Amino acid sequence: MKIIIAGAGAVGSHLAALLSKENHDIVLLDDDADKLAQASEGLDLMTMAIPPTSINGLKEAGTPQADLFIAVTPSETRNMTCCILAHSLGAKKTVARIDNGEYVEERNMEFFQKMGIGSLIYPELLAAQEIVAGVRRSWVRMWWEVHNGALIILGIKLREEAVALYGKQLKDLCPPDSPYHIVAIKRDEATIIPGGFDELKLGDIAYFMTTKKYVPTIRRLVGKESYADVKRLMIMGGGRIAVQTCHLLPDYMEAKIIERDLNRCHQLGDLLDNDDVMVINGDGRDMDLLTEEGIRQTQAFCALTADTEENILACLAAKRMGIRKTVALVENTEYITMAEKLDIGTIINKKAIAAGHIYQMMLAADVASVKSLTIADADVAEFLAVEGSYVTRHPVMKLGLPKGITIGGIVRDGVGQLVNGHTQILPSDHVVVFSRTALFKELDRFFEKPQGGLFGIFH
Repeated sequence: MKIIIAGAGAVGSHLAALLSKENHDIVLLDDDADKLAQASEGLDLMTMAIPPTSINGLKEAGTPQADLFIAVTPSETRNMTCCILAHSLGAKKTVARIDNGEYVEERNMEFFQKMGIGSLIYPELLAAQEIVAGVRRSWVRMWWEVHNGALIILGIKLREEAVALYGKQLKDLCPPDSPYHIVAIKRDEATIIPGGFDELKLGDIAYFMTTKKYVPTIRRLVGKESYADVKRLMIMGGGRIAVQTCHLLPDYMEAKIIERDLNRCHQLGDLLDNDDVMVINGDGRDMDLLTEEGIRQTQAFCALTADTEENILACLAAKRMGIRKTVALVENTEYITMAEKLDIGTIINKKAIAAGHIYQMMLAADVASVKSLTIADADVAEFLAVEGSYVTRHPVMKLGLPKGITIGGIVRDGVGQLVNGHTQILPSDHVVVFSRTALFKELDRFFEKPQGGLFGIFH
């Protein structure tokens, strides 16, 4: 696949690093040669120091032959212009990073598609959605709804209270008729797509797949019933993610934003016309200020500044003050493993979130959604099984899925159900698959419709 990425900043360089590992023909564009040199170090890709809005430059980069054109420069306007030009030159798919939440509203999508912008990505909104999903349920690290909630994926840190889960092989812990499956495990720095003989251990982050009906069962099983529901939220940092988070909060939740910059505080007052959100000018690292503002009566703390180290330290301080649910924006990917070892809580990384959405556009199969598990080397995707695809030809146990890939569940006629080895996947089923990140592209061959018709050869 020929992929052109316009913008060698944080998101662009992260995408280039991820996609270059999959043997794609990648061209990275930026008018800053120093950024290009830094972003491309050690990667197998081509760089071009040209303005991404240069028509001649886009032609020289091979845009007319591009399968995917991704514009992720810091400028929303520039990204949209790039995509319009790329589409006009012949690029098959275009993606623009934007900063305006109004643009991603469904009623506006057709308008942008007619302009030549196939997809819009607003990482700050996506991050805010994950934050709100997490704070609504203080006892989970991750909550992800598949196919409008027909299936639920829960990422849960296992502590002493989960003693009932330890010392049992998964085939006994989750038999075929079990209302939940454990589909991935993060243990120290390792990511495990488990088999029946694996066991859970204290300190693991276990990813459960279930239906909404059985979420309370899992909560009791992991011993998290005592975790208080979040009604008061404190946020350190008043950037775009904080604003979007406050817009998405449920009505019963109150929030306080602690922001150092006085001018930004005034802006926040205009952006957040909400009686349930209070903006305070101050330093979120000041423990006396936090105490004065009632942090001990707060159930969740989110550190969302642009400084990764500051966010990690603030969450550690909040935990010492008795806050169980903490969320840290960790933009430096090198810090993610360290942050998890420090047990700071939910980790949000915009680059990983954006990458998951762009992976979706790269796959040949029909994919409804893709999510990268931020702290684990794994992805989860919702595929549509089409007539003639290999995945519909045999029961799950006979599909020959590579080690490191597992099917967690399906949604059939809108109803979620877990799978076992005897499950037969049917055309039109929505199939939820967990995969080690390095194996993710392997899934295409199971789900895409064979070019040779119903009985095409499976390679």
